[in-house]
Amino acid sequence: MKLTIITINRNNASGLRKTIESVLNQSSMEFEYIIIDGASTDDSLQIIQQFCKSTNHPVNFISELDTGIYNAMNKGIGMAKGEYVQFLNSGDILVSKDVTEKMLNNLDNPKSIEILYGNMLKPFKGKIIRDKSFAGRVPTMLDFYTGTLNHSPAYIKRSLFDTYGLYDENLKIVSDWKWYLEVVALNNIIPVYIDLDVTVFDMNGISNVNSLLDKMERRFVLEEVLPLSVLADYDQWAFSIEQVKRINRYWLVSKGFWLVERMLFKWEK
Repeated sequence: MKLTIITINRNNASGLRKTIESVLNQSSMEFEYIIIDGASTDDSLQIIQQFCKSTNHPVNFISELDTGIYNAMNKGIGMAKGEYVQFLNSGDILVSKDVTEKMLNNLDNPKSIEILYGNMLKPFKGKIIRDKSFAGRVPTMLDFYTGTLNHSPAYIKRSLFDTYGLYDENLKIVSDWKWYLEVVALNNIIPVYIDLDVTVFDMNGISNVNSLLDKMERRFVLEEVLPLSVLADYDQWAFSIEQVKRINRYWLVSKGFWLVERMLFKWEK
């Protein structure tokens, strides 16, 4: 089995229905589907059972109490048989019927791919934002200090969880970011990008509506995994570096900025 798609859910019956439909309507059959339900009290379990009866696709599910999102995701990893895993949580959907087939075709590569990712679409104020994450460039520590690699449009080699561990269940909403931080930024696993729209992200998810908790947990992780002397530099200079990167997009502005800097500080060199 090349791929396992994992959906976690708790009391999001309407979102779950959309997610399951988008998965089971895929043209490819080269994946298994696992649903981890957190003992929902709405119609989620009935919806899962209905789809299981009406499809020939391999679907495995459990419905039991868990301790949070990452406990559920870790359960899914433990059940998975695919070489790669994709997390498509309830409310998120696959863009088109052939997107899984296209993604799997890009894994037929003589070079070993450990993380393959595409684009994530985000509906916002009547528009669609196409989030390309790092769009093929090699991500840096600064990238993970200020952002992350999107999760739903990524195929992650399951053996990476054996090597680097599962998701930290002590965190509520940023454990996937922490895992990427440690695996990609600190252990040089380089993601491979394909310019393909893969998923539509549900903007009502917990990580999107609880920005204060997100910031608190990110800070806790940064202080945990980075030496304080290194973190101090990022705290001081990250915004300035991002500012210069934006300036450098425009040649005339960049040149003018350089000339002003030379005029003001040439005697310090």
